[in-house]
Amino acid sequence: MAAASGAASVSYGLADLEDLDSVRAFAQHFCATHDRLDVLIHNAGAIHPQFRTDQAGAELTVAGQVAAPFLLTGLLMPALLAAAPSRVITVSSGGMYSQRLDPVTLQLPASRYRGVTAYARAKRAQVALSREWAARFAGTGVAFHAMHPGWVDTPGIATALPGFHRLTRPILLTPEQGADTIVWLAITPPERLGSGRFWHDRRPRPEYLLPWTREKDPAAARRLWDHLATCTA
Repeated sequence: MAAASGAASVSYGLADLEDLDSVRAFAQHFCATHDRLDVLIHNAGAIHPQFRTDQAGAELTVAGQVAAPFLLTGLLMPALLAAAPSRVITVSSGGMYSQRLDPVTLQLPASRYRGVTAYARAKRAQVALSREWAARFAGTGVAFHAMHPGWVDTPGIATALPGFHRLTRPILLTPEQGADTIVWLAITPPERLGSGRFWHDRRPRPEYLLPWTREKDPAAARRLWDHLATCTA
């Protein structure tokens, strides 16, 4: 879609992140029509109330919020490298503070499925993977940042967590306030940000608040990265 005459053009593409073939088609089209990508922001998220899987048997929270962003980042890496210094920003959630990363139990079985828990585990995985991407691509000019936008008054929160929304609505952030750190990470000079950190309110924050949520296996993020590289190939 073109902007007003004389201004920069604006375009968009569509992809269903719960369908990895759709993600592949989007990336193929993007790379065929663009030779560089300065900023990639992963901001898709949903809390599914019932257990549902994609055609490959992956629960949709894991498929859409862990596997799909991983796949998309890899497919768009040539464009990110061409634009270096560039950056990838992953919008996580404070809900991840309640969960430990364990690649074996990342996907809940149908018998014990809870949408909020599945979402929190996926958000923990996103942060760990951002750190792993940063380690693997150190020195390339592509930086990786994960962030928590705060608790924002959105239709998704109101639908998925009605009790929480009702009690906390007076102090919830506006969408504009929630987006502030995302925009800041996208435009701040890269030398001020480094790579591989977790951010909130424009400040680096700890990844763990509860000691029992630390990974028992220090290589958990690497094992998840390698698993996703295999299953999305």
